[in-house]
Amino acid sequence: MLAIGKRKYVREKPYPPRKVKTVNEAVELLKKYPYVFIFDLHGLSARVLNEYRYRIRPYGVIKIIKPTLFKIAFSKVYGGISTDIAEKIRGEIGFLFTDINPAEMIKIVAEKSVRRAAKPGDKAPFDIVVPAGPTNASPGPIISKFGKLKIPTRVQEGKIWIAKDTVVAKAGQEITAEIAEVLRVVGIEPIFEQLRLVGVLWKGKRYVDISELVIDVSKYRELFEVAAAHARNLALNVVYPTREVLQVVLPVAHMRAVALAAKLGVVTRETLPVLLSRAVAEANALAAAVAAKAPDLGITVAAPQTVAQQPAQHAEAPKEETKEEEKKEGPSEEEIAGSLASLF
Repeated sequence: MLAIGKRKYVREKPYPPRKVKTVNEAVELLKKYPYVFIFDLHGLSARVLNEYRYRIRPYGVIKIIKPTLFKIAFSKVYGGISTDIAEKIRGEIGFLFTDINPAEMIKIVAEKSVRRAAKPGDKAPFDIVVPAGPTNASPGPIISKFGKLKIPTRVQEGKIWIAKDTVVAKAGQEITAEIAEVLRVVGIEPIFEQLRLVGVLWKGKRYVDISELVIDVSKYRELFEVAAAHARNLALNVVYPTREVLQVVLPVAHMRAVALAAKLGVVTRETLPVLLSRAVAEANALAAAVAAKAPDLGITVAAPQTVAQQPAQHAEAPKEETKEEEKKEGPSEEEIAGSLASLF
């Protein structure tokens, strides 16, 4: 039985040399560069495109290739083309070949944006100010448009002069035809235009939409700060031995060790002042209790004297005088011990 189906097209004429050359160039670029960005050509001026070609030269190559020819080159390099990739390669598009990480390349494309004149319908990226001074415009109908935008002008030396700085568009405001023409006359190009990247062909295996590669730096910085704070708290809780953790943990551990040693009565250089102060306080408390019940013993309890209550001149006096005053003021340790023993 004879099977009737669609007739397969077979090209009889050879391909034009120009197309063959384009395909061969695309093949070489696909072999050299693992990442191929697709960008939208619709509405992109030739000046902006050529400027980008120059600025992107250290990072990659921009080529305008017909989608059909690019698919042929892609199939030659990777042995075929998947349906999802073929669907993306159509319409008015251009190609950016690069070996730089796509996320980094997106930032480079944004940084290399080209400045151009404003068009009606554009959004002002910032407050657009027309500066005071001369312009290259001669007096004529354009003066009425300056007046409509409330820009003070005067005619001097046969040219239009702007009397003072004037804001003609706020950030985010839509630029009208009058504003665009005035900005063109005074030579201000406020719009930064960049390649409208659509997606990237990732090493010939898959297509990745550009929205999946755009990184919000502030968001990731906030996430890193939160993660660092959690990591520090965890390290402190488990006493992980790092310089940052030990700077916090060791002073706390030292304070706790001194407090424990003082509580247990262990005599060290750090605990001795605490132990002596506690012993004196307990002795005074005991003496006060006994003096109230047995006034005949003639026990007197001196008021506790802190370091802040001591006269300032003691610190300023010579060392020899200080030692003599210390001998004269207050009982010695043996006298204190004898006084405590006399209470029993």
